[in-house]
Amino acid sequence: MQVFFIIAILVLAFVIIFQISKASEYVAVLRGWERTRKQTNRINAFMLLAFLVLGLIGVYICNEQFKGRILGEPASDHGVLVDRMLYVTIAITFIVFLITQIALFWFSYKYQESDDRKAFFYPHNNTLELIWTVIPAIALTVLVGFGIVYWFRITSDAPKNAMIVEVTGKQFGWEFRYPGADGILGKKYYKNVDPAAGNPAGQIWEDSTNKDDVFVEQEMHLVVGKPVKLVIGAKDVIHDVGLVHFRMKMDAVPGTPTTMWFTPKYTTKQMKEKTGNPDFVYELSCDQMCGKGHWSMRGVVVVETQEEYDAWLSSKKPQYLVANPTLAPSIKKDTIATVNTVALN
Repeated sequence: MQVFFIIAILVLAFVIIFQISKASEYVAVLRGWERTRKQTNRINAFMLLAFLVLGLIGVYICNEQFKGRILGEPASDHGVLVDRMLYVTIAITFIVFLITQIALFWFSYKYQESDDRKAFFYPHNNTLELIWTVIPAIALTVLVGFGIVYWFRITSDAPKNAMIVEVTGKQFGWEFRYPGADGILGKKYYKNVDPAAGNPAGQIWEDSTNKDDVFVEQEMHLVVGKPVKLVIGAKDVIHDVGLVHFRMKMDAVPGTPTTMWFTPKYTTKQMKEKTGNPDFVYELSCDQMCGKGHWSMRGVVVVETQEEYDAWLSSKKPQYLVANPTLAPSIKKDTIATVNTVALN
């Protein structure tokens, strides 16, 4: 019964409001507000047309002012393809935008309210239905096709000569692990994570391939012109590896490694010259809201020559040696033996 009374009250309130609005409309007609309403309608029609013209001029000016100034040239091979896909998408959607918006505002102006014209009721047209269903479907299929092709290129197997870097997100920073001379990342286990014991990545020390792996934080080093495969994960919540200058991004999911690969085209020094910005850096951002410190989760990517990269990597101690400093002599012998083996092969 209570529910019935509530529904009845709501229905009654709706009827009262509807009657009041109709009465207000009749009063407006009697007081001569009809002429004012029509005049306002004409003004609004003209303003819509003016907004169309000024808006399109504004779009052109903004495009000329900011074209190429926000992100600049893509700095990876896949980035060129991503930009191409973006431009194709913008071209198609801009054509549709022009047609629909010009029609919308022009019709609002041309067919404004008039006592000399009667509205034409046009309920259905099979030809029009077919046109605005089939054409958008074909256009979207082409765009989705571009996306699928490029996505599979980015996530496919990297070239055999690609370097490997493990990227791990955490609240709120980035960790990187590089394989040593053997070119293989050692195994790890999340229960082994113990920064206090020198094992922030959770490496399994019984795995011999871990003995030459290098661990660093916040700064990733890559070689220009050399493919790199990123093995991506997370320690706590979902993060996202965002490499805006390379036009790449990939989710970092706890317990589910993801991968992508690309080839850097320019060193950091070359980008400083290209952009005219002596403080330019390649940025690694988290593109997934991951907590209150999300805004500060920023890493730096250094792209350099092979010689510079080799010098940097050789200056770093293997993490196994950091965790077990007393084993330095034996580790050094093992590392030299591994290097010699790789060189002979």
